[in-house]
Amino acid sequence: MTVSIKRLNASQADFDSQLATLLAWDDSVDHQVNESVRHILHEVKTRGDEAVLEFTEKFDRLNVASVAELDMSQARLQQALKAIPEDQRVALEQAAERVRDYHERQDQKSWQYQDEDGTVLGQKVTPLDRAGLYVPGGKAAYPSSVLMNAIPAKVAGVGEVIMVVPTPDGVVNDLVLAAAAIAGVDRVFTVGGAQAVGALAYGTETIPAVDKIVGPGNIFVATAKREVFGTVGIDMIAGPSEILVICDGKTDPDWIAMDLFSQAEHDEQAQSILISPDAAFLDAVEASINKLLPTMERADIIRTSMTDRAALIQVTDLSEAAKVSNRIAPEHLELSVEDPEALLEEIRHAGAIFMGRYTAEALGDYCAGPNHVLPTSGTARFSSPLGVYDFQKRSSIIGFSAKGADRMGRVASVLARGEGLTAHARSAEYRIKRD
Repeated sequence: MTVSIKRLNASQADFDSQLATLLAWDDSVDHQVNESVRHILHEVKTRGDEAVLEFTEKFDRLNVASVAELDMSQARLQQALKAIPEDQRVALEQAAERVRDYHERQDQKSWQYQDEDGTVLGQKVTPLDRAGLYVPGGKAAYPSSVLMNAIPAKVAGVGEVIMVVPTPDGVVNDLVLAAAAIAGVDRVFTVGGAQAVGALAYGTETIPAVDKIVGPGNIFVATAKREVFGTVGIDMIAGPSEILVICDGKTDPDWIAMDLFSQAEHDEQAQSILISPDAAFLDAVEASINKLLPTMERADIIRTSMTDRAALIQVTDLSEAAKVSNRIAPEHLELSVEDPEALLEEIRHAGAIFMGRYTAEALGDYCAGPNHVLPTSGTARFSSPLGVYDFQKRSSIIGFSAKGADRMGRVASVLARGEGLTAHARSAEYRIKRD
C-alpha cells in the first residue's frame, strides 16, 4: 500500500494556514484521565505506601506485602550489569562516557564580585538535594533515557537520584537496570504510573519525596507530572517526537527517508517533515519512503505517522527553509546540506541541531553526548534541552558594605516611598549615614 505524503509549497497563498493545520496537535487530556490521575495522586498523598501497593497490584499485577519489596538493591543493579551481553554493556558504557563528558562542560559554579563601595554581589549555585527519574517499563524500555536523565543530575551534584520503573507482571528489564548502575542511580523502586509520580512528589513511608521529577511516560504519567508541578519541579510535558530535515537535494534519498522513519516509528502521532528547494528530490525521497517502508518492523506505526502527520515542503532556497523551520521550532533538526555552518547562522529555534549529511538524528538519541530530552510542539521557542542546569538552583548573594548601604539606601528609600511602603523605606534609611 503506497503512502501518500502531504505536499506543501511555501510560495502558495494559503501556506501559512496549511502549515498551522499540519502542526496542530491536540494535547488536551481526556477528562476521565484527569479524574483518574487526581484520584490516584490523592490516595498516594493521604495513604502513602498502602495506596502505592494497591495501585501496583491493580495496574502492574504485582502483589507484594510491602513497598520495601519493590526497592531494588545496588547488588541487583550490578547483577543486571553482569547479566546483559557484553556488546550491550560496552555500548552503554561508551554512551555514558560521552554523555558525562558533554554534561560536565555545562556544570555552573558559584560566582561573586565586589563593586566600588566594597559591596559583594554574586550567585550561589546549589544542586538539588534529591531528584526523581521516571523510566517507562514493560514494552517501552529505554536504557538511553536512564543515562540522559540520571547523568546530568549526578554531574550537577544531586545528593540522591531515585528511579522509578514499572515492572508489569514482575518482568524486569536488565538493560534498564544496567543503565541505572552505570549512571550511578542511588535507589530504584519498581513502581510506575501516576502512583509513582505521586510517591516521588509527596513521599511515602518508604519512597522519599524528591525536589524535581524528570523522565518520559505515558499519558497518565504526563498528566500526573502536570498535576504535581508546584509541589515539585518537572522537566517538561513532552508531546510526540518530531524531526525536521532541511536538505539541499544532494543527500542519498534513502538516508533521508530512514531519518524520517527514525522518529515516525516512535508512535502514530510522531511528526516527520522534509524541507527542500528541490522538487525532484522531494519526489525521490517519497519514492524511497515507499520502497523502504515494507522492510521496517514497525511499518504500521510508521505508515500511520507518515500519512497523518508527515509533510514534504518545497521552498525557494535554503534561507526560506530556515525561516519555515524557525516557525516550526522542531525538536530535532537535521541540516543535511553542503555548508551546515552557514545555515546554522539562520536557525533560531530547535531542540537539537544535527550538522551535515553524516549526522543522523539517531546518534543523538543514544551516544552523541548532548541530551536527548528535548522541547517538543514548538516549545523550542522558549525551552532548552535537559541539562545539568536543570538540577541546579541559584541563590542571589547580596552583602552591602556600610558605604554601599548608605549610597543605595537613599535610592531604595525614594523608590519605597514612591510605592507607599514606609517600612521598606525606613528599613533602608536606618542604615543611611546622617550628616
